[in-house]
Amino acid sequence: MAGVETGGLFALLILIADLWAVANVLGSRASLPGKVLWVLAILVLPLLGLLVWLVSGPRASHAGP
Repeated sequence: MAGVETGGLFALLILIADLWAVANVLGSRASLPGKVLWVLAILVLPLLGLLVWLVSGPRASHAGP
């Protein structure tokens, strides 16, 4: 039964990371079509989409000091 618990925990961590990535994409300065494509990539391919976004995706814009 440890495999089921570990798999469930891993899936929960991926879900949380995907939601964080989607929030960052939506808060970025990317164009609307770009945001839609990134969100679809993250949601359709959760692990792969997240990894690609981490490497090359748009980040949320933060106001500077």
